[in-house]
Amino acid sequence: MKKILFTLCAVLMAFSCCQTPQQQPLENCVVYEMNVRQYTPEGTFAAAQQQLPRLKELGIDILWLMPIHPIGVKERKGTLGSYYAIADYKAINPEFGTMEDFERFLAEAHKLGFRVILDCVANHTSPDARWINECPADWYVRDSLGNTVVNYDWYDIAELNYDKKEVWDAMADQMNFWMDKGIDGFRCDMACEVPLEFWQETISALREKYPDMFMLAEGEEPKLHSLSGFNSSYAWELHHMLNDIARGEKNIPELLAYIEKDAQRHPEDAFRLMFTSNHDENSWAGTEFERMGDAAKVMAVLTFTLPGGQPLIYTGQEMGWNKRFEFFEKDPIPAWENNEYTEFYKWLIDVRHSNPALAAGVNGGRFEVVSTDDSTLVFTRTLPDNKVTVKAELKAPWSYEIVAE
Repeated sequence: MKKILFTLCAVLMAFSCCQTPQQQPLENCVVYEMNVRQYTPEGTFAAAQQQLPRLKELGIDILWLMPIHPIGVKERKGTLGSYYAIADYKAINPEFGTMEDFERFLAEAHKLGFRVILDCVANHTSPDARWINECPADWYVRDSLGNTVVNYDWYDIAELNYDKKEVWDAMADQMNFWMDKGIDGFRCDMACEVPLEFWQETISALREKYPDMFMLAEGEEPKLHSLSGFNSSYAWELHHMLNDIARGEKNIPELLAYIEKDAQRHPEDAFRLMFTSNHDENSWAGTEFERMGDAAKVMAVLTFTLPGGQPLIYTGQEMGWNKRFEFFEKDPIPAWENNEYTEFYKWLIDVRHSNPALAAGVNGGRFEVVSTDDSTLVFTRTLPDNKVTVKAELKAPWSYEIVAE
């Protein structure tokens, strides 16, 4: 009998050790944007993999990897180029390692309970991408001389032609390739520059195979949710408003008007990605400390607590990294450390996970304003069994308080 019990206990212990840690529901998840190039001095998947336990301790749920594919050489910006000028959708940037290195990173991330999403750049490739040479010329938008067309001042890219159904099929195929590798979804770059019907068709088809796939759109068009099927979309307007509030140019009336308008525009089940920084803002507009100064922490509190919001943390924010990353060069964080910002974000994430009233989408708690006196916004998020009260002083000294019951 003792032998049987001992064997049973051993089997149960082995089984429990193999279990993936329980994941948060998507509406409670905190997204972390990983800039692999700058994440470690090595700038590789293998080196980034060593940091996964630290991110797990922080409480991160979803790891979004900026583009991991080879970068074009033609018209390349800087020494290493833009991650968003992709030469081959089904390959790995050798700067980061090999496909096997990525697969090991992915396996370890899943073992720790993370969801992992990749950046999908569907609007364009590099001007010397494989598709340029291997596919018909009309897969790309071209001018009257037959030259590929660029967007904005992005001379290192070539715009794809979504009038061709073959482009739809090829883009869907490369997304399916990575889903088959085991990733959990995509963050879709400039999603509104691509026909919404493409996303609708592709997301629907992928979800037949991968019903739990998470899709994040860089865009604010409500149809990204109602038509195309994205889970989450960027709250760009809110981000710029938070910058304005930090500069003293706007305050509570404009914020409350935005919250009401955004709720009316978007479906009730939409998640709205809220942030004080990301790769674009950090490199081109400045760090949260440059843009928000002493208000940075209270603005982060709002991104974790406002209705509909899904919070994002960008590389380095969890230790208060106050430096603009070079976008086209190696410019890594020299070493990671725990400090007051680590504890701040760990606290915010714990508050988020511990209080279902703060969830995005239909499962989040009702939003109600309690008071707006003296530039101090007090509001509640309420469910039948959970109530969170948030106090945010939107002027110096920019204090904040969260009380859960």
